[in-house]
Amino acid sequence: MNIRLRGVTKKFGSQCVLDDLTFDAEFVHTLALVGPSGGGKSTLLRLLAGLDTPDEGEIFINGARLSRDESALRLHRRQAGIVFQAYNLFPHLTALENVALPLTHVHGLDHAAARDRALEVLGRFQLEDHAAKQPAQLSGGQRQRVAIARALATDPAFLLLDEPTSALDPEMTAEVLDVIAELRESAKPIILVTHEMGFARRSADLVAFVAGGGIAECAPAEEFFTNPRQPVTKRFLEKILKY
Repeated sequence: MNIRLRGVTKKFGSQCVLDDLTFDAEFVHTLALVGPSGGGKSTLLRLLAGLDTPDEGEIFINGARLSRDESALRLHRRQAGIVFQAYNLFPHLTALENVALPLTHVHGLDHAAARDRALEVLGRFQLEDHAAKQPAQLSGGQRQRVAIARALATDPAFLLLDEPTSALDPEMTAEVLDVIAELRESAKPIILVTHEMGFARRSADLVAFVAGGGIAECAPAEEFFTNPRQPVTKRFLEKILKY
């Protein structure tokens, strides 16, 4: 997967979250975005997903320019599987219905085909016994696995994961990270915002350090963690890996 950003700026009111960002990344499996809270990681992910548009600059994904036109953005979103940290499951729907909903409403499958596809993907994540349960009846790890199943059910070209373990306890975090690690074998590129440094080191092709509205450093995972080149990256890693 290839990503190019040219002069990308994104503001929310008077706050400039991304400031004239120019960046190139090419990877096979996983790009991990790491950095301090409020540094712009989630905003960058939303721009790549087409959920927000930059105020200035251009974004290219696999050579194609990401349009600001809403109809073109809808087409782009259809090829992106997106998983948020807060699951974003509909509380009144079952796990099966949550997975099937985008298949019928966005991708045009009939209800029988959507149900079959949803059951197939839920089974892949050992969730078939929980298909009839609503989110409140599931553990946090199960809810996040349902969210990942929903993102994969549409057969997206790539996956965007925004801190998918931030609301989970350590056991559930490990459960979800195991699922994400398995996704590397699915041949679908993943862009992952994470605070799990050990996972980023083991599983990412590239790690990009996002802070202060820009990307201070991007390198292969082992190089990033063993030989960071920028002082701001070194300070961050020394602090976060201290314990």
